[in-house]
Amino acid sequence: QVQLVESGGGLVQAGGSLRLSCAASGPTIRSYSMGWFRQAPGKERDFVAAIWWNGGSTYYADSVKGRFTISRAIAKTTVYLQMNSLKPEDTAVYYCAASGSGNLVNRDSYDYWGQGTQVTVSS
Repeated sequence: QVQLVESGGGLVQAGGSLRLSCAASGPTIRSYSMGWFRQAPGKERDFVAAIWWNGGSTYYADSVKGRFTISRAIAKTTVYLQMNSLKPEDTAVYYCAASGSGNLVNRDSYDYWGQGTQVTVSS
């Protein structure tokens, strides 16, 4: 069983920065690719960013490209999402997820999910 716990969410002004962390545990966690998704009120849970299991490739939604950076600790037990130049439209609950296989842009490819952390960006 893989367990994921997000942290680092909060309230920030537009243009500010925030770093989300995802603490991961489980016997096979190092073989999983990791992703971040977000869900705003009344909307679907959308892809934000992902990193390949070996850390060799990263992927970003067009809406966050150039502003957000996903990274993984060398031990692969913590995944980060550095968010810069935040906009009010970034306001959402952000979820960390682990994928054993599949297209990392597709939320159905993820096997495990954290409980989410709220990010609110004020104008």
